[in-house]
Amino acid sequence: MHGFAIGPHQLENGLILAPMAGITDRPFRHLCRHLGAGLAVAEMLTSDTSLWHTQKSQRRLPHADDSLPISVQIAGSEPAQMAHAAQANVALGAQIIDINMGCPAKKVLKKAAGSALLRDPNLVKDILTAVVSAVDVPVTLKIRTGWSTDQRNGLDIANIAQDAGIQALAVHGRTRACGFKGEVEYDTIAAIKQALNIPVIANGDINTAEDAAHVLCYTGADGIMIGRGAQGNPWLFQQVHHYLKHGTPLEKPSNAKVWQILEQHLYGLYSLYGEVMGPRIARKHVGWYLKQEPTQRKLFNQLQTQLQQLEFLNHYFDSAEEQAA
Repeated sequence: MHGFAIGPHQLENGLILAPMAGITDRPFRHLCRHLGAGLAVAEMLTSDTSLWHTQKSQRRLPHADDSLPISVQIAGSEPAQMAHAAQANVALGAQIIDINMGCPAKKVLKKAAGSALLRDPNLVKDILTAVVSAVDVPVTLKIRTGWSTDQRNGLDIANIAQDAGIQALAVHGRTRACGFKGEVEYDTIAAIKQALNIPVIANGDINTAEDAAHVLCYTGADGIMIGRGAQGNPWLFQQVHHYLKHGTPLEKPSNAKVWQILEQHLYGLYSLYGEVMGPRIARKHVGWYLKQEPTQRKLFNQLQTQLQQLEFLNHYFDSAEEQAA
């Protein structure tokens, strides 16, 4: 699949890892880039820079070992504060600033940020204009199709975004009210793609290579953004790329290959989060890799140390490989 440019950054392909708070940390982003994603957007970061001293925020800020181009997502509702946060991220090395107007989480909505902004087109315009004029790197935007099914104003917001100088737009095919439930609606994404000249990225319920091909064909989008579909399944990017190029499915990696990928993921988590938090964070990610194995997942969640986790999984995948042989 051909990539597109975001400002001066030419992406290898149009397959993008969605920013997911608490999930798309550096180890997971590195892994997805290695397995075929053309861009991996960092976790959502508050635009209140006075909160950046926390360990959680420190890990989410741009770092020298991030995969290039470094795209950082900020969330907030005050134009001046958002502009300042964008400048601070660029000073730390961010090469693309992404603005969150798609998150449906209650704690984000309470601050009138995320998808709550879709109710106020004038504020959307003010925020986007402020951020675009504050930095000399490209600014991108993530939205939903609207606030609710009877307030589906995604197309209006998209036009405001393009006029404000946004250089790529990702659209999740649900409204804020839908959360992550119900069917994704791709008609609005198709209409937005028809109306805009900037790259449009389709997002929502893309869990297989066939899903990706269907969404691209239906919407005419320039790229797709994969979020939850990549959890415990980072090779999905390789599968999508292969399917779009050859029209045939690429099989899931062997148990031995999955273990090789997961082991790399675990070492990244241990390195980033340390001896105590590393194994705890690993439980969440391993839970997705073992989602079809509830008993093994339960056993794994009782393990306390890095060594115990690695030995357990090594044995598990060895056994699985023997049974498959």
